[in-house]
Amino acid sequence: MKKAFRIAGLTLLILIIAFTAFAFLSGRTYLFKAVLYNFADIDDYKKFSNNTVTTGTKQPWSISTEYNKQKLPDTLQKQLEDLESVAVLAIKNDSLLFEQYWDGYSDSSWSGSFSMAKSITSLLIGAAIKDGSIKSVDDYVGTYLPEFAEGEKAKLKIVHLLTMSSGSDWDESYSNPLSVTTELYYGSDAYKTATGVSIIQTPGTKHIYKSGDTQLLGLVLTKATGKSLSAYAAEKLWHPLGAEHAALWSTDHTGGYEKAYCCFNSNARDFARLGQLMLDSGRWKGQEIITPEYFNASIKPCMIPDETGQSCNYYGYQWWIYPTGQGIFYARGILGQYVIVIPSQKLVLVRLGKKRSSERINGAPAEVDGLIKWGMGL
Repeated sequence: MKKAFRIAGLTLLILIIAFTAFAFLSGRTYLFKAVLYNFADIDDYKKFSNNTVTTGTKQPWSISTEYNKQKLPDTLQKQLEDLESVAVLAIKNDSLLFEQYWDGYSDSSWSGSFSMAKSITSLLIGAAIKDGSIKSVDDYVGTYLPEFAEGEKAKLKIVHLLTMSSGSDWDESYSNPLSVTTELYYGSDAYKTATGVSIIQTPGTKHIYKSGDTQLLGLVLTKATGKSLSAYAAEKLWHPLGAEHAALWSTDHTGGYEKAYCCFNSNARDFARLGQLMLDSGRWKGQEIITPEYFNASIKPCMIPDETGQSCNYYGYQWWIYPTGQGIFYARGILGQYVIVIPSQKLVLVRLGKKRSSERINGAPAEVDGLIKWGMGL
């Protein structure tokens, strides 16, 4: 028995030494974090360095006279609890109609957005076009990033990144610790990782979901505006929208680049402001944040063939579209983070949590369908 333990211990030691040597020799030192943390969590902002998205003059939500008088249906309540929800909120007619929290979270708790940040980055591209920092979605990426000034990379335009049709060789794998997506999440050089792609298909010809496309949008924004994403988000979103609490945007290292494709951390009430902005066609209390043209393009299906060969009727400019003909669209994160906009009901729904359903209804996770059905009756 002792001999077996010694052999097992020696084997483990050899594996640790081999792993350590591989990580250092290959330059993949991010693997230490990847192995330590194993999988992403809604509180990952505690593991990373962060830039603060500051607030300006705060604009608390009006409270509806019907506040919390309507409850979630029992089946939806159970589904959301089974998926470890931490927040559900409804804004109707510009007023707070419903909210519920779990697991110690509240209306001021930070929670990770994951890929909802892609929709935020898209809004910032729209804001940069409106203020003239970026001329057009048809600008070439190489105008802002020198790594895309020559060869096949020179064909890449901002619109290709917005519609996830870059044609790059980005590997959108979450389970493979050696994937470039894992490196971007846990690594310390987002610029090098994102710009290191090759273009292997003609941009604009195939829609394939790639976080690297959004990270490039973030780098373009930083170059075009001369500001960090956090500073620009404060100026164009958090200040004019009257956010009540500062947000955190996780970075690749202290003083480094924000992870544009993920990792914007806020609370349900302030996330709802993004939905209200889009419900009002890119305006906040009459102030135009993005142009009507950019808003309309954001929620219009890109219709670029996807990996199945079908025209993509479910994705616009980093916003998901619910393909039912009701004009519903939403921001979405991997663990079931949603900001859902239902224009016909003048309604915004927010759900934050730790899991999402594997079941799909109308191309969306089952809880999205459940929330929409509930919302249509509010």
